[in-house]
Amino acid sequence: MSGNRGKTSLKCKRRSTCSMREYDRLPPELRKWLATAILPWGPRSVHRAYDRAVARTRDKTRALQELDRIQNGLVAKDARKVWEQEHPGGLGQTQP
Repeated sequence: MSGNRGKTSLKCKRRSTCSMREYDRLPPELRKWLATAILPWGPRSVHRAYDRAVARTRDKTRALQELDRIQNGLVAKDARKVWEQEHPGGLGQTQP
């Protein structure tokens, strides 16, 4: 069964841990970001990405912006693979 994810080229993993408990342990600003995320991030993976971004930027707000950039890149990459030339936004087309 494919579930409700639809067609995607992004990795899908099943976890045996309690995701809600991990979610509850996230920093409040990261929980807020995750609640509006486009992709179905797992609490562990988003926390790792956030920690790396905070270490790199030394600023929580900029780290959240970095997560936005990472997520937008993943969505664009997936759209190109799934839709190819038929993407309604023209993402599959090469620019001259």
